[in-house]
Amino acid sequence: MKGIRRLAQHLDISIGTVSRALNGKPDVNDETRKRVLEAAAELGYVPNQSGRSLRQGTTNIIGFMIQTGTEITGQGDIFFMSVFDGVQAVFARHKLDLVALLCSSQEDPNDYLRRVVARGFADGLILSATQRNDPRIEFLAERNIPFVTLGRSLTDAGQPWLDLDFEGMAQASIDRLVARGHRRIAITRPHDDINLGYIFVDRCRRALAAHGLTLEEDLIFRSTPNEAGGYQIARDLLALDEPPTAIVLINETIAIGFYQALSEAGVKPGRDIAVIGRYSPHAHFLSPPLTCFRLSLRDLGIALAETLLSAMPAFKDHYPDAPANKVWPMELVEGESDAFLVPQR
Repeated sequence: MKGIRRLAQHLDISIGTVSRALNGKPDVNDETRKRVLEAAAELGYVPNQSGRSLRQGTTNIIGFMIQTGTEITGQGDIFFMSVFDGVQAVFARHKLDLVALLCSSQEDPNDYLRRVVARGFADGLILSATQRNDPRIEFLAERNIPFVTLGRSLTDAGQPWLDLDFEGMAQASIDRLVARGHRRIAITRPHDDINLGYIFVDRCRRALAAHGLTLEEDLIFRSTPNEAGGYQIARDLLALDEPPTAIVLINETIAIGFYQALSEAGVKPGRDIAVIGRYSPHAHFLSPPLTCFRLSLRDLGIALAETLLSAMPAFKDHYPDAPANKVWPMELVEGESDAFLVPQR
């Protein structure tokens, strides 16, 4: 009360009146409210958030859980920083704060989440890296904690989710490569049990089958989603007795390492092998330019935040049209990395 007491003394008004004016209560006349707000700005008054949270039973904090470590994020996580910007743009409208919950790659994410929830740290949560079967979803649903997932899962508690259109990326990539004469096409998938890998592989397999082709198991390359993972994929690919003539890279960071390993072997994308990947700011510096799939990460963050708030009673009326479940589209940006055409026999 120290800050608000000083404000009340400065105005010669009771602490109760100042408090009601600051909180927008209707029993304070407009002139008094104006005086209080102007004085608060002049004196740099900041409310005691911990005290307010105790009284309201909220923290005004939303947690965004991600996994960290160089084997997960490589040399920097551009993806999440851009998503965070969109998320916080929405939360700022409601004086909410976004806190990144960084779960080490060395820790069980389920244990980490249980610890966060036990502390009552946040009013709502955003989960990323959803697994094929994800116990975190049932855990939060059973405790009636508002949350949204960035990614789908076979574990379904009726929660809202947004996910990238990996099916669309797979279908468009395979169709594009087959049209250019490729028959032996490789793909990549994450090294772990994240659900997007299953979605992507399944649609690639179905897309190839529609063209009378088979996705061979030795052409499905697993890797960590970082530069080193891409480098190792290229080394393994080139070591095959019959290397593929094309490859689709699922992660946005692996293209850098992939290009490097090809260069060391004297193999050039677009000339000796066709490559399609995901967009990242680093793609501008690859030569030849990468044919890739792009999306607005900031817009994705905005949609995530609005979807979460639409599931929270205090904010749901603000977002009646927020998507409950949405597959987020990606746009194909044509480069030169898949210019390689297979000669017709």
